[in-house]
Amino acid sequence: MRFAKWFGKPKYQSTQKQDNPKQQQVSISENLAENLAVIHSIFTKTPDLIVRQITIKQTGDSAALVYLDGLADKNSINNNVLRPLQFDSGSSTSTSFGFAVTVGHLEALYEWSQIELAILQASSILFIDGRSEVYALNTEGWPQRAIEDPQIEASLKGAHQGFVETGSQNIALIRRYIPNRELKTLELKIGRRGQTKASIMYLEDVANQEVLAELEDRLSQLDVDVIINTGELAELIEDNPYSPFPQFILTERPDTAASQIIQGRFAVVVDRSPSVLIAPVTFTSFFQSVDDYSTRWSIATFIRLLRLFAFFSAIFLPAFYIAVISYNFEIIPIKLLLSIGEFRGRVPFPPFVEAILMEVTLEMMREAGVRLPAPVGQTVGIVGGIVIGQAIVQAGLISNTMVIVVAFTAISSFVLPNYDMVAAVRLLRFVMMLAASLFGIVGIIIGLMTLIGHLIALESLGTPYGSPFAPVRYSDWKDTFVRLPLWTMIKRPLSARAVQLKRQGSNRPEGDGK
Repeated sequence: MRFAKWFGKPKYQSTQKQDNPKQQQVSISENLAENLAVIHSIFTKTPDLIVRQITIKQTGDSAALVYLDGLADKNSINNNVLRPLQFDSGSSTSTSFGFAVTVGHLEALYEWSQIELAILQASSILFIDGRSEVYALNTEGWPQRAIEDPQIEASLKGAHQGFVETGSQNIALIRRYIPNRELKTLELKIGRRGQTKASIMYLEDVANQEVLAELEDRLSQLDVDVIINTGELAELIEDNPYSPFPQFILTERPDTAASQIIQGRFAVVVDRSPSVLIAPVTFTSFFQSVDDYSTRWSIATFIRLLRLFAFFSAIFLPAFYIAVISYNFEIIPIKLLLSIGEFRGRVPFPPFVEAILMEVTLEMMREAGVRLPAPVGQTVGIVGGIVIGQAIVQAGLISNTMVIVVAFTAISSFVLPNYDMVAAVRLLRFVMMLAASLFGIVGIIIGLMTLIGHLIALESLGTPYGSPFAPVRYSDWKDTFVRLPLWTMIKRPLSARAVQLKRQGSNRPEGDGK
């Protein structure tokens, strides 16, 4: 019977009052006192609700200004709303509604649901006695932080401006890079309790409308209470939620977002989040950095190949060590084998347990360094690594060779420019270690084949994740794991599915030495 109660109807029913005016079907009254009574019934236990009753000097009508303290800009309310209404007797600043205000945007509202949402979104609402309509004034002024240097995606030669938690400012930052009328913004509201504004930015004459329709459809079908950050949104709309690989790029750099839009992709700006979602993307997109286009193409190519090598090292190096020591030690040169055997003579654990112990310790130290304040985190990472590593080796729990392998693996993971891809690499490392402990090098090969097959089958917003290698698109190889000169990239990448492929003319420099 107890289990039936668990899976049956809830024991306690909600006793919350249905004070939503939309559900009560309460119409806006022409009586000011009645409207204020409804406002107080909606916003119960809301001490930051401000109600200012005034008399409009131009018309002599009684009025009330309602807003939430802390969300609305008090200077704008005092200078652009209250002062003109109470002291301006002329008609030079009068609006089409018959009163004088100097705010940037004024809108008439006729439903209580609109009024409630406008107040919660930092607008000020003006009630006038004798009118059955109210007016929403654009007086937003919530707390904001200044535009700062991006924290995660640091750049040596790129811009030092990062996105903030205000969607309108993030859109303005992108518009500064693309001052073109073809840059369009499609706004959507997501969430039932707290409607989050999501803005899709794209070049109308470049972006694929089918991809836009798919992205808009996925966003509009979301049925959630509220979207807190862009990471939640990415997880809700991605093609394969069970894949460890990220299927969208989350960037905090306006120049990166603008560059992706120019290529024909879409940028989703989520209000209240300092990250912008880029879609569709491919596997090679996570190995590209904004600095790659600020350095010479030969240097950028070398760095990208270094990142590719670091990617495979971070995943397979501990697994390869386990496989060689446990099963395939015959491939090790005899002198190196004797040296490794000398260090491992005192270790009581098999290589797999030894590797797991070191990798878990490394992950714990990494997380501790992230959560602690910056100066303390750096101290914990450096001192903790030296002290713990030395103590474990001296205690005979871990061999010196394993410490070197784990240290090289950690450095390899730091080379990758995208944090989400680094997180996927950290997870896959343990899977490959398990496969190597069971089957040796054969297990690593099976794991590599499975990994490649998964990358080929994966999609990002309906676009092949493995492009331009699967399917093969030779024209896109100019900007993948290598970066050819910019003047050779005349067309946009086919993986972006742009409808206008040409992005530049022939810019080959020709001088006296041609």
